[in-house]
Amino acid sequence: MDASAKAVEVAGVAVSFGKTRALAGVDLTVGTGTVQGLLGPNGAGKTTLVRVLATLLRPDAGSASVFGFDVLRDATRVRGLIGLAGQFAAVDDTLTGRENLEMVGRLYRLGRPEARRRAAETLERLDLADAADRVVRGYSGGMRRRLDLGASLVGRPRLLILDEPTTGLDPQSRNDAWSFIRELVADGTTVLLTTQYLDEADNLADHIVVIDHGKVIANGTPRELKARMGADVLELHLEDADALEDTAAALHGIGSGEPTIDIGDRRITLPVHQGAADLMSAVRRLDEQGIVPSDLSLRRPSLDDVFLALTGRGATPEQAELDGAAPAGRRSKRGAA
Repeated sequence: MDASAKAVEVAGVAVSFGKTRALAGVDLTVGTGTVQGLLGPNGAGKTTLVRVLATLLRPDAGSASVFGFDVLRDATRVRGLIGLAGQFAAVDDTLTGRENLEMVGRLYRLGRPEARRRAAETLERLDLADAADRVVRGYSGGMRRRLDLGASLVGRPRLLILDEPTTGLDPQSRNDAWSFIRELVADGTTVLLTTQYLDEADNLADHIVVIDHGKVIANGTPRELKARMGADVLELHLEDADALEDTAAALHGIGSGEPTIDIGDRRITLPVHQGAADLMSAVRRLDEQGIVPSDLSLRRPSLDDVFLALTGRGATPEQAELDGAAPAGRRSKRGAA
């Protein structure tokens, strides 16, 4: 194996399902021993790309390799190098936690003693040792997710693909998962992380790629992406969602970009470069129009701001499709998917 090979190299990968173009020529490079964040709205193509890299889906065009091995020509070698934890816990409810992990070890062609040893080691590391011999149907949702993560680790993968691994976890379980991912990377594991929790990407990812409509629309470190928004972000909330359009129109021309409307949160954000000066200009403009926000603040930009500015949509699991551009600013609608 070429030790200098990148963990992942994707060039011009395209995938269509009938008339739907899931991926439209994606390029991606992941360095070894890093966390690569993959962000995008629902339906952007993230999971499709994960399936290509996991040798579960054949691309229509382009190429992809894992540690120098082509996902098509060297699929068997690739499968021995990766671990995959999908969006839903893929564990057998009728087996115990220990039996689940030992079974996965055997599927990796480990001898029975080694499969047992690795299962025990993984259960201990994921704080599941006390529940190791309980049937999984009695596990909580967080325990099932941790067990599923453990199943992806039994084979000691060089590349761990995590497709929205913390969906449905409580805050403490999410923090525990983050700590575990950091430990894996410190030990040399490379992680490809798809997530709709932008704080998760901000905390874990060394580099981020944003995909929308099957194309890469932005990439960089979290700091680089946030720097695109300007020095600060002006944020205001309104009690009346019907007043959002008029408020965005009133703010037009202030700051360094167009105001972005988030209908679900009744929020408007605006990138600014002059900080307090732009804040005072906004206050005067709103006062002239008789608009009284319920909250108005100046803060540092977040990845959520970047995501809204790039896609016009919020990155929440429950997001709805974009329903059109607002006349005075980019518009985001959140609701049931």
